[in-house]
Amino acid sequence: MKRKLALVFILVMLVFLGLVCRITYINAAKGDKYKKTVLDQQQYNSRQIAYKRGDILDRNGTKIALSERVYNVILDAKILLGDEDYIEKTLEIASTCFEIPVEEMEAILEETPESRYAILKKDVDYNTATAFAEMMNDEADGANSNGIWLEEDYIRKYPYNATASDVIGFVNDEDVGSYGLESYYNDVLTGVNGKEYGYLDEDATFNRTVKEPVNGSNIVSTIDLQIQSIVDRYVLEFNDAQRDNTRPGEGSLKTNVIVMNPQNGEILAMTDFPNYDLNNRSDLSRNYTQEEQQALRDEGTEGEVLAKLWSNACVSDSFEPGSTFKEFTVAGALDSGALNGEETFYCGGMLHVGDHDIYCNNTEGHGTQTLSQAMANSCNVALMEIGLRMGAEGFTKMQSNYGFGQYTGIDLPGEAETAGLLHGLDDIQEVDIATSSFGQSFNVTMVQLASAFSSLINGGDYYKPHLVKEIQDEQGTVTTTVEPEILKKTTSKETSDLVKTYLREVVVSGTGAPAAVDGYDIGGKTGTAEKLPRGQRNYVVSFIGYAPQENPQVVIYIAIDEPNTPDQQYGQFTTKMFAGIASEIFPYLGVEKVQ
Repeated sequence: MKRKLALVFILVMLVFLGLVCRITYINAAKGDKYKKTVLDQQQYNSRQIAYKRGDILDRNGTKIALSERVYNVILDAKILLGDEDYIEKTLEIASTCFEIPVEEMEAILEETPESRYAILKKDVDYNTATAFAEMMNDEADGANSNGIWLEEDYIRKYPYNATASDVIGFVNDEDVGSYGLESYYNDVLTGVNGKEYGYLDEDATFNRTVKEPVNGSNIVSTIDLQIQSIVDRYVLEFNDAQRDNTRPGEGSLKTNVIVMNPQNGEILAMTDFPNYDLNNRSDLSRNYTQEEQQALRDEGTEGEVLAKLWSNACVSDSFEPGSTFKEFTVAGALDSGALNGEETFYCGGMLHVGDHDIYCNNTEGHGTQTLSQAMANSCNVALMEIGLRMGAEGFTKMQSNYGFGQYTGIDLPGEAETAGLLHGLDDIQEVDIATSSFGQSFNVTMVQLASAFSSLINGGDYYKPHLVKEIQDEQGTVTTTVEPEILKKTTSKETSDLVKTYLREVVVSGTGAPAAVDGYDIGGKTGTAEKLPRGQRNYVVSFIGYAPQENPQVVIYIAIDEPNTPDQQYGQFTTKMFAGIASEIFPYLGVEKVQ
């Protein structure tokens, strides 16, 4: 008997040993295959957790672009169909809360019964989402809360609509920045999505692992919302006054304004009008009738029109500056020794250069002019003589010194390339020097001229223009401070001080007189440039000014492209707009008044 028991025990042990060996073999050779088979029989659930894109703030902490929490309604067909008793009630609640037709949900259940993720509706607000959750809880015995669930997401909002739209930019449907700061700082503003991994096993136990999202950083811009709003109001007032004047449409092709701190390169306001509503960026109804919009779509040009509207002309468009360039010619001549400041010039209304008769803005002539008078009266003849004294090498060196033909490096996308729009030393002729001396026959961008002008009046420090001063984490802690960056020295303090006396005279007794504001010591320069092709009487009129005379604190640069008026050369559009804007922002900024 004992022998039989021992034999049975040995046989059992041999079988057990064989089974162990077989299992070990299967696990080693085919373990992955069998593991997959088992896991395929379990119900997996994987949900993406959206990151929050960083906010954009004005310099005082006001949010001008933010991400608002919303919810996407998700249908898990496989889960819902697994509890047939709950289907009708669950669809009824979803239809009531989100106004989703029951038939639409039933079609998804029928066509894709194995689907785990079907978006029924996007961008549901918090109140609606809360109401849904409460109804599902109240109807816990009649609804399947796993079959239809809410996925957290974010939608980009712009609280001030069109204000600073060309500076801010927007995000596309993939949450990627397009245009403006949204584009330039996209990597800073963008975070990383999180993920929730898990599965329901046969015992309905939910095993879960969560990888939390990483939210984007905030950027604090140099824009002052109060100043920006003041600028926009004056631009709109001008536009409304000139709208449909001599031609149908806006008060100009473009009206642009830059407000800048000349002591550190910060842009306080920047307007490119016509602008657009950041919350409805494709709306062209202000600029085009329904019929015109349909025609654009039929022609396939709507995209080009929108791209032009979304771009920032202050940075991406170039034009001939006209007489706002004259102070640079004078400063370059003084620094090079071509002038000493004591010269006089005679203007008979025209100067013959090469084979050309080039006329002054006053064809009758200004007569004898001191340097100060030549600037105040914006005398082309005097400026041509000054430019010719400098010669080709001196003149082109001056343009390069002030950054014309070069990128400023401003932190906005789409800065125009202008190197090919200036005459080089190898090809510049006397007639080119003559016309360039008073701001024609070459192109600049507004941000180029504003930055160069700031260096001219601050004693010669050329600051890199910029629109962001800080980067913060999501708690508001500053992680990066953007310090003012001096790129080069453009002029001596002596030349800067002397040229400022000429610019002051422009406002006291010259062409810039309408820009004067009681109580403030203002200097500046007017500009009028006839556009190509010449002879069509289409002009860009401009004015750039500053205050106070000593230690200037603010620069305002205004350019209006083809004012909608019979006389486009009427320069008081810009000088009067300057005076209006300055009368409000100078007190706000604490600009020193005349003692």
